[in-house]
Amino acid sequence: MNIIITIAVTALVVLYAGLFKAKKALLPLTLLGLLISLGFAICSWNNPTVYFGMMQIDNFALAFGGISIIGTLLIFLLTQRYFAENSPNIAEYFTLILFALCGIIIMVSYKNLSMLFIGVEIMSVCLYILAGIRKQNFASNEASLKYFLMGAFSTGFLLFGIALIYGATGSFDIDTIQTHLVNNVTNVSPLFYPGIILMMVGLCFKVGAAPFHFWTPDVYEGAPSLITTFMATVVKTGGFAAFLRLFAGAFQPLHDFWMPALMVIVIITLCLGNITALYQKNFKRLLAYSSISHAGYLLFSLIVLTANSASNVLVYAAAYTFATIVAFAVMINVKQKTGSDDIESFNGLAKRNPLAALALTIAMLSLAGIPLTAGFIGKYVMFLNVLENYQVILVVIAILNALVGFYYYFRVIIAVYFKDGKEIALDTPIQYKVVLVVSTIVILLLGVYPAVILNLI
Repeated sequence: MNIIITIAVTALVVLYAGLFKAKKALLPLTLLGLLISLGFAICSWNNPTVYFGMMQIDNFALAFGGISIIGTLLIFLLTQRYFAENSPNIAEYFTLILFALCGIIIMVSYKNLSMLFIGVEIMSVCLYILAGIRKQNFASNEASLKYFLMGAFSTGFLLFGIALIYGATGSFDIDTIQTHLVNNVTNVSPLFYPGIILMMVGLCFKVGAAPFHFWTPDVYEGAPSLITTFMATVVKTGGFAAFLRLFAGAFQPLHDFWMPALMVIVIITLCLGNITALYQKNFKRLLAYSSISHAGYLLFSLIVLTANSASNVLVYAAAYTFATIVAFAVMINVKQKTGSDDIESFNGLAKRNPLAALALTIAMLSLAGIPLTAGFIGKYVMFLNVLENYQVILVVIAILNALVGFYYYFRVIIAVYFKDGKEIALDTPIQYKVVLVVSTIVILLLGVYPAVILNLI
């Protein structure tokens, strides 16, 4: 609970600092608040606590919350040179991102379905505003409107599903719901089945799984790049943690009912995400479809529920988060100089900025799942998880899609090293260097020694 309070207080302090025109204090205050909240997470390790039957701060919540806080901290470091000197709403950016992070922490630690809904809405409302915060930019306005409409639609599914689950069990508590299912597994209320499907649909909207992904490419492309980075990494991590806590916990006794529907979603997500990414020329849209395909791999953990499902998701989410932050960091830096976020804008990057080129290459290799990177370990543990139940066809489909992914990830690497681009000097701000170096080290460390976080939960 201290984590949420610290982040919320930090958001309010930053907002007031902006009100009094203390722009130079915004980033230090934000980073200090995030570091304190991360300290609270570390101090709470192996000390599970339930708050009023609504929030459960256990190692699962702390691990995913910690990854979310670290990812947000790195994203805030990318604000150097990001805003114009006369930008009027820097404090609003910071405050809304911090409040969205509060919602995500609630999403990874809820014990009551009403808290899941509150966490999702706190996060979503902040993101609706952030996607359209550039009021003079038509693409940003369009992204905000599409995200709001699709988000409201998905919230309806989620809330209706929660209502049906409550009608079937008389409780919002996920432990009570699981106990009810265990005791009545042969006599489950007819309300329960549509409730599960509706909640699955609502959560698939939030994590960008196909065929509920329609908002993802347009919103990722139209929203400010900093916000897109946050949505593609921290928000997705929180969404999958919420998905896992509910379906691997409360709904586990009915796994045989909802697993086939989820498997269809996984196959569609993998195929649509990877095949569509092949045709993208814009780097942000490529990363958007890449994000969709990775949602498919992350859902593997729910196809076959094992004792390691949560740890596997944590490893994959960490690998995906750090690699994607590197990709967006390089893209933001390049776009500030070239004014373009097409793949062609990376042409000749190795000559102009070797550090950024090397970091981007390692990130692309990790996203592709090449050995000695965190992405390979993430895919390996997911495939191994599914093979425990002899889901060979699903693994074959996933491997074929991974081969397709090699093409569009290596297309970026080829542009960086083997194509000639404009002779534009590209220096890297110090904070960007910190993000690139730290993230790259984490990607390689997890690739070589995954036990660092594999056995955390």
